[in-house]
Amino acid sequence: MRGRRPSRTVSDPTAVRLKVGHALAVTETALAFLKDARRHGDLCRPLGWIPEVHHPIGSGEAVIPDALLYYRHGSEDDGDGAMLRAFVEVDRATMGPERLAAKLTAYARLHGYVPMAPGRRPTIQEPALEDWRRRYPLFPRLLFVLDGTGPTGVKTRIRALRAAARELAAFSFLHDVPVLAAPLSDLLRDGPSAPVWRPVQDPAQLVAWHSWP
Repeated sequence: MRGRRPSRTVSDPTAVRLKVGHALAVTETALAFLKDARRHGDLCRPLGWIPEVHHPIGSGEAVIPDALLYYRHGSEDDGDGAMLRAFVEVDRATMGPERLAAKLTAYARLHGYVPMAPGRRPTIQEPALEDWRRRYPLFPRLLFVLDGTGPTGVKTRIRALRAAARELAAFSFLHDVPVLAAPLSDLLRDGPSAPVWRPVQDPAQLVAWHSWP
């Protein structure tokens, strides 16, 4: 997830290396979901992985996930398949845990963001609606994929997400939206549908992303 920033040519070798490394991790994550869906008879096509979809949250700011995932869990032919959507954030430990956790607050803002036309107030006939409802029947799940650090670093980053979740406990966001984190290495080894994901509110659990809660 990133906010709006001016476009510029990346010339610093370190910045280029980080950018390429992040792009590769995002691609590995996408391929993990595609292969896993094929293996389990689910439906996830390449066009169901949409990078950097812009979601405004007011004041010129925006939430831009690394990818928006469309994934049908179950059989499409017999009508039993459930279409799932998820915002995917791939973190390679290039920023501090606190900055990673701040993304949770940004998604909470998106969950509650109601755009209003200047001078217009909501009425009983036309109540104000959150902007995301124009795009999705349900707010997409939020998946943090952690890479670029060992087990200790993963635990530190999940603890930071849990601390941020505690601060947001009074908001409906965490009651309505599953927020999960998992190491990329576990996704590559066991597949994204395996119980390798930790809910940020209760990281002692290991769950499958598509069936929790």
